[in-house]
Amino acid sequence: MTSRQFTAFGLVPFFSLLGLLSVAPAGFAQQSRPNVVLILMDDMGAVDLSGEGSTFYRSPHIDRIASEGMRFTNGYATCCVCSPSRASIQLGTFPARNGITDWIGAKSGMEWTRPYRVLPADYVHALPNDDVTLAEALVEAGYRTFFAGKWHLGDRGSWPTDHGYQVNKGGHDRGSPPGGYFSPYNNPVLENGPAGESLPMRLAQETADYITSNKDDPFFAMLSFYSVHGPVQTTKRLWEKYRKLAPELPEGGQRFSIDRTLPVRQVQDHPVYAGMVETVDDAVGVVLQALEENGLADNTVVIFTSDNGGVSSGDAYSTCNLPFRGGKGRQWEGGIREPFYIRYPRQVAAGSTCDVPVTGADLYPTILDLCGLPLRPEQHVDGVSLKPLLGGGQIADRPLYWHYPHYGNQGGEPHAIIRQGEWKLIHYYEDGRNELYQLDVDPGERSDVSRTHPQHASRLWKQLDGWLTDVGAKRPKPDPRYDPAKTDAWFEKIHSDTKDRLEKFHSQILQENWQPNESWWGSLATGD
Repeated sequence: MTSRQFTAFGLVPFFSLLGLLSVAPAGFAQQSRPNVVLILMDDMGAVDLSGEGSTFYRSPHIDRIASEGMRFTNGYATCCVCSPSRASIQLGTFPARNGITDWIGAKSGMEWTRPYRVLPADYVHALPNDDVTLAEALVEAGYRTFFAGKWHLGDRGSWPTDHGYQVNKGGHDRGSPPGGYFSPYNNPVLENGPAGESLPMRLAQETADYITSNKDDPFFAMLSFYSVHGPVQTTKRLWEKYRKLAPELPEGGQRFSIDRTLPVRQVQDHPVYAGMVETVDDAVGVVLQALEENGLADNTVVIFTSDNGGVSSGDAYSTCNLPFRGGKGRQWEGGIREPFYIRYPRQVAAGSTCDVPVTGADLYPTILDLCGLPLRPEQHVDGVSLKPLLGGGQIADRPLYWHYPHYGNQGGEPHAIIRQGEWKLIHYYEDGRNELYQLDVDPGERSDVSRTHPQHASRLWKQLDGWLTDVGAKRPKPDPRYDPAKTDAWFEKIHSDTKDRLEKFHSQILQENWQPNESWWGSLATGD
């Protein structure tokens, strides 16, 4: 696609130099203000990168962000599903406080029809207009703002351009790409490219073009990939590459193991998914190259993270998050632990690491702080600036909270979580029980120690319960239609039929003569 095609729609409002200087903090030179590129993945798990220990996936460009900046080894999303985590980044608040507690479009209340014990709580279906988003705060300070990719934070009237982003390429109400990962995209705010054009590469090129066009003024560009969310699609060439690289299961080994509600993938060997990881990594490389070619790499904050854990159960059952338990939609570390990197050569030592627990809600104040702008504690109530950590300092100890009063499509149970230091308590809304894990010695959450450490369990539950009450969190209610026999029959079918079907299907994907749906290869026009 030509440069003209990439930039033929979406005009950038013009700000004069005088106007920009008028809103900058006193004495803060305009040319010294850093740019910000925030790269957000969708459904990428904590170990879906070669730099995080994967021996199957390839991600050299993303790994560079970590090796040239700070890698947070306890990075978290604020929810186990997408919309709540994305809202936290925009607002600086946890889901229980802002009310967006499930992916927007999920059923709640009596609309929920599965035979489970409680009714998922109601939730807010769009970013609140009264809140000042991160983008709006930066516009007020004279920054130009750009968004590309997945939004999923409300219908028309609550799209990126309604919340501070001056340019929007592809962000609307849908959570997955309506046309898949190859053009035609069928996206109301992204012009189709040539047949078979790659969506992640297109979004990256849109971002790179924006960087080039705005290199002389401070900008905030958020590249929010739809990848690696379903549908799981790649090219035939990449499928073949990773089919040959996939590890062999030991004799008698199985890819899936039942963990309470659903089968969970135990090995990374999905060649189509691996192709998606490589493609999006190449796309990140396009953006990094644009920064370098425009002489902006040293004066640009580059942030990389994901909105929830990898899909190890439910949906496409596409990845494995071990050693972390569970995955997207689930209450364990596999559902909320993420890659979390910040690169800023002017202030962050290359190759540095930090083990302080941090979340997506911290990005709002951190970006303001790194840009030399006043913090907005009345807005980013739950986020704290990570700037001291980036310089080798400390921040105050604090608890982290999660609240997911819903059932995940991936087998998650309605829950709330508190993490304080090495202790993590999970409260289950179905029956009121609590689980306690000591993450420094049990990161895989295999040993519930609530009975051997009752004082910790009691203290943390009291603290969590009090916080939920203080922020007005909505909790599930019993479902008057609940029938234990129907629930038992439901799970019996899942545990028997589903696991066998998955084992067979995912084994076939690795066979040389496998023939998928044509859409898995994208368009025949690619010749790939």
